[in-house]
Amino acid sequence: MTHPHARELGSFLRARRNRLSPHDVGLEPGGRRKVTGLRREELALLAGLSTDYYQRMEQGREVRPSDDVLDALAGALALDDEERRHLFALARAARRPARAEVHRGPELVPESTRRLLRVMDTPAVVLGRHLDLLDWNPMAEALLGDPGDYPPDRLNMLLLMFDDTRTAERSCPDWERQALEYIGMMRTAVATDPTHPRATAIVGELSIRSAEFRRLWARHDVRESVSGTKTFRAAEVGDIDLHWDTYPLPGSPGPVMLVFTAEPGSADADRLRLLGTLHASRRQR
Repeated sequence: MTHPHARELGSFLRARRNRLSPHDVGLEPGGRRKVTGLRREELALLAGLSTDYYQRMEQGREVRPSDDVLDALAGALALDDEERRHLFALARAARRPARAEVHRGPELVPESTRRLLRVMDTPAVVLGRHLDLLDWNPMAEALLGDPGDYPPDRLNMLLLMFDDTRTAERSCPDWERQALEYIGMMRTAVATDPTHPRATAIVGELSIRSAEFRRLWARHDVRESVSGTKTFRAAEVGDIDLHWDTYPLPGSPGPVMLVFTAEPGSADADRLRLLGTLHASRRQR
C-alpha cells in the first residue's frame, strides 16, 4: 500500500514540475512536446538524479529521499521558502511508517478565544484546520451572513466558496485569489494528515461537482498562514474593502482566527461600522 505522505509528495512534485517550462530553467525546448511543463528526465537532470529514481518519487513508491536530494529538487523546481518547507515536511513524514491508527479528537475553541471574539469590534471567525467555521462574532455575522442558516457540516469556507447557490460572489475580481488562499491552507492541512476523513470528504465532494475546484486544487499551492484584501458587496451600505489576516491558535495543527479590518478613518471603516450598527438593531428587534 502506498504511503499517504509519499502519494502527496508525488502529487506536489508533479504539480511543480508542470509549472516550469524549459525556458524557465535555461533548456532548449527541442521538438514537439507532449507535456506543458518539464519532462521528468529534464527535472531529474537538473537535480542530479536518475530519471528512474525521480519517477518513483512522483509515483509515490517506496523512496525516502535524503535532505540533500530534497535540497537539489527544491533548487531545480525553484521553490519559494513556503513550498520548500512543504516539500521537506512531506518527505520526512513519508520516511516514517504509516500509522495504523491516528487519534483525531474534535477541534475545540478555547473559552478565552470565545470571549475575545465577543469583545472585538471587527469581524472575526475561528476556522478549524480543514476550514470548518467553528465560531464567529456578531460583526462577522453582519458581514458574512448568519452561519446558523446552514447545517453544521456545511459550515466550511471551501464548501461555501464553491456553493452553487452563491455563484454571484464569483463575479468578484478577487474571488479566485481568495479561493486559492483557502485551497492552499487546505493543502497544508492535508500534508499533516492525508487520510483525515473530513479533508477527504470535502476535497472529494468538490472534486466531483466543481471543475473550478479541480483546476485550482491541481495547482497544489500551499499556504501556512495567509493575509490579503477582499471587497465585500453589502447591499445596505455599499462595497467594503477589508484587509484579512490569519492568526494561529494553540495546537499543532490547530484552529486559526481569521480577522477582517478596515483602514482606520477610511470610508470603508465607516461603512463597516454602519453595517454592524444595522445588524445589532435587527438583533435587538
